[in-house]
Amino acid sequence: MGKRKPSENELILEGKTFAILSYLSICCIIPLVFKKDNEFVLRHSKQGLVLFVAEVAIFVLHILLGVWIWKWGMFILGSLSFIGIIFVLRGQYVNLPIISDIAEKLTI
Repeated sequence: MGKRKPSENELILEGKTFAILSYLSICCIIPLVFKKDNEFVLRHSKQGLVLFVAEVAIFVLHILLGVWIWKWGMFILGSLSFIGIIFVLRGQYVNLPIISDIAEKLTI
């Protein structure tokens, strides 16, 4: 017999740990490499990748504009990451403002 396709609940349960890694800065690369076949993980890891790139951009901007951009930028991006982790723990998808629009355009 053919291989059974896992249900959405099984994909979510199997992918929660990797989906959490998606929102932990550079760790977003781990799920993209090891679990990109899991739709739940892929959607979260794309958003995590966009957040990571934004963190790098904030770091560069803070050199040019001052430390205040670092504080505000990291607060906002950290809050979005926290929201993402909460939704992962609930086993739900989340569309983070602005971030999800960019993440949906990524092809990995």
